Amino acid sequence: MISSAAWVSRGLAARHPKKQELDEAELARVSQLANRELNDANLELSAAQQASGDGWEDVDDSDEAMEEEDTTNDPDDLSRYRLDSYDEEPSQSIALGALSNIRGLSAFRTNDNDPYVSLQDDPADEEEEREQLEVLPTDNLVYVSKTEDDISMIEAYLYSAQDQNLYVHHDLLLPAFPLHLEWLDYAPAPVSDGPDGTPRRAAGTMGNFVAVGTMDPEIEIWDMDTIEGVYPDAVLGRKDATSALEGPAGTGKKKRKQPKARVPNAAYHVDAVLNLSWNRQVRNLLASASADTTVKIWDLSRPMSGADATALRNFQVHTDKVQSVAWQVSGAGVASGAANPAVLLTGSYDKTIRVFDTRMPEQALVAGIGADVEAVRWNGWKNESFVVAMENGVVQGFDARQLSSTLTSDAAQFTLVAHDAACTTLDISPHIPGCLLTGGTDRQVKLWSVEDEGAAKPRSINLVAARDLDVGKVFTASFSPNDPLTVAVGGSNGKLQIWDTLSNPGMRRTFGDRLRRMDQYADRHAAPVAPPRLDEGEARPDVVQVDDDAESDENME
Repeated sequence: MISSAAWVSRGLAARHPKKQELDEAELARVSQLANRELNDANLELSAAQQASGDGWEDVDDSDEAMEEEDTTNDPDDLSRYRLDSYDEEPSQSIALGALSNIRGLSAFRTNDNDPYVSLQDDPADEEEEREQLEVLPTDNLVYVSKTEDDISMIEAYLYSAQDQNLYVHHDLLLPAFPLHLEWLDYAPAPVSDGPDGTPRRAAGTMGNFVAVGTMDPEIEIWDMDTIEGVYPDAVLGRKDATSALEGPAGTGKKKRKQPKARVPNAAYHVDAVLNLSWNRQVRNLLASASADTTVKIWDLSRPMSGADATALRNFQVHTDKVQSVAWQVSGAGVASGAANPAVLLTGSYDKTIRVFDTRMPEQALVAGIGADVEAVRWNGWKNESFVVAMENGVVQGFDARQLSSTLTSDAAQFTLVAHDAACTTLDISPHIPGCLLTGGTDRQVKLWSVEDEGAAKPRSINLVAARDLDVGKVFTASFSPNDPLTVAVGGSNGKLQIWDTLSNPGMRRTFGDRLRRMDQYADRHAAPVAPPRLDEGEARPDVVQVDDDAESDENME
């Protein structure tokens, strides 16, 4: 299945990704990040051995004596050969032929230093591999969290809109089931310096990173410009303090070890991280929502290692799992104004949504809803507006200015029955005002036109396009940051589909005028983009996916 996806705008990924080099400096960094896990593993092993010994305390010694007596007359008993002390006997000089000089065996760091290796790396092969991994300025990357046969990973798909091409560029393994991906361009502070004592990389350096929330209480941040990465750049949370919560239910024969209670605290999460939101205005801040009922803010400018891997702020604003969190964002609309970078929106299984200033969380605005929250999203075209997707398939829109500190259940500006089952994901177009995208477990992806320009409440909401993209139950759907009305969709079938909805005549009729009115369309992008395709033009496939091996074989035949 694919549980989450994150787009990368054109030109933001490294054109030539580098390969991971396991030199002394990298090994030292990994050791420092993983040291607390190794120490904790040793403690767990000692505890398990002690518990196992306790479990055998009541075993009758006479049974062991009987078993020992039985083995003395066993014809298959090999104890008389003293195999346990075989290595302790004095060695004898025995000629080993070709292996007689094995004591002089040497190990070399690279093949270039080994005089017996005659086949060196071919520069032509390296150049060919470099070209295959090249990311052009006209390419998008889409990161997806995928799980298959109990193996979890991040797959980086390269999407070329010009060639209508989609393929897996590279991937990396994850230690736990992934729940959410959040892209960011902020390099977290390194935990160690380089081999010569110089800083490895300054915190806040522009880059291409992805934060991963998993079933574990920690958050991992990976450098996606590095191929074959073996360990994340940062781990937010306390593995040493939460590993006991993930341990087995029992050890030993007679005594069962009860897991510790998951008591929320202000320093780190103690349960699954369900959602993440990166603050694009204050770039060093990352917000996380957890099943432990807390919302935390992490300062990426601080080195995160061991006991220092703790949250900057903690908010206990809900009484049940916090499913979604979002910083207020500024949109492309002229009337949108500047967003407040300190305002957070949260949605929970306690059937409430809250809007609060992180500097004054006690003054939160709250509204009650009729079902568990699946996703929340700010409307960048109107900074005070946001939408909420729910487990019963309903989508509601709210205006934060109409909320109060008193819990009310009738504050919604509109209510839309979007899906026949849970509405698991939603997004708002960054290119066209009033374009809403939803996806649900009814396997449908739908696009809606919300007519609310110049009005306090939507005058009408119309379904423009709906489609089953053969991804199974839809778990993630989001708009491309570059191509208008192009969406990436993933779900329970483990497929990623790119849908160019402008191929739909109804989409062109409904949103064509709005696209033409966006005079500053190209100015909002860091890299050159193709103009909107509003005419019929040349026939092109409207859905792009990775070619299946079986389909490729049939085409070759």
